[in-house]
Amino acid sequence: MIHGFAAVLALILIAWLGSVFVSPNVVLVVAPYVALAIFIIGFLYRVLLWARVPVPFHIPTTCGQQQSLPWIKQDKLQSPTSTFWAIARMAMEVFLFRSLWRNERVELKHGGKLVYSPKRFLWLGGLLFHWSLAVILFRHLRFFTQPVLPGIASVQGLDTLFQIGTPSLYLTDVLVLVALIYLFARRVFSAQLRLISLPSDYFALFFLIAIVLSGILMRHFFKTDLERVKELTIGLISFRPVLLRAAGPLFPIHLFLVSVLLAYFPFSKLMHAGGIVLSPTRNLMNDSRIRRHVNPWNPPVKVHTYEEYEDEFREAMKAAGIPVEKTDG
Repeated sequence: MIHGFAAVLALILIAWLGSVFVSPNVVLVVAPYVALAIFIIGFLYRVLLWARVPVPFHIPTTCGQQQSLPWIKQDKLQSPTSTFWAIARMAMEVFLFRSLWRNERVELKHGGKLVYSPKRFLWLGGLLFHWSLAVILFRHLRFFTQPVLPGIASVQGLDTLFQIGTPSLYLTDVLVLVALIYLFARRVFSAQLRLISLPSDYFALFFLIAIVLSGILMRHFFKTDLERVKELTIGLISFRPVLLRAAGPLFPIHLFLVSVLLAYFPFSKLMHAGGIVLSPTRNLMNDSRIRRHVNPWNPPVKVHTYEEYEDEFREAMKAAGIPVEKTDG
């Protein structure tokens, strides 16, 4: 845990030193371009690598009655046998975290009794984090387009529905921070999770918390010139970068952390965002009883049939008293 926290602090220090003592344009222009190139190449490499792996048999993880006899009702969503229901199940996985909802905790109580209980808080924390992050990313599109895309203003209005403070506090900012703190706390306070947690797990959580906190601080405490931010972002995406000084004291740190996250994404566990749709346990139909699946890895094998075997050893079989199917006549 300490290593992950120290790594995030080091990145923040690098961003600050680079913007103050080297050049703000290294942090504001060079870092985003390098990070985006690494992200695109790394993401495509991982996806193509997974896509090339043959899947000889259908191995979906199912939790419902598969198609069987006509009078037995099939659970089409939990055990799909058609493309439509397989896509529907994948959509439930991607947008509502279906498998996490069905996840259960097993505890051994006094007296040797096993107790099963649902892990709904984990499902809720994951759902709040991912959906809040999706809304935040959608809101940020206003910095990359001119004019602003339709729908962004409406989403912003809903996100500031309660009008807390000035400027208004975004609900998704609070929710994503609460979700990250919960995901971090469960790793700290659960002995089982502490045992299997790696430094990279804590690093990703600290990293995301630092990005969210820097964004909140920029909005409410360290004022940022949003016009200059939009000028910079539009220049970046149009490949005509505007060389300017930082639009605020925290903006270089925030942008640098986001850039490092992009570069880190394809090589971390965060890549599950792209891997979930390629998982054969999730995207395949459960139709092993309906059609035969032949393993493409099996090399051609010369088969020695029983007829050929008997032709080769018929006389020896007769001499040993072993019955044969074919007689000389």
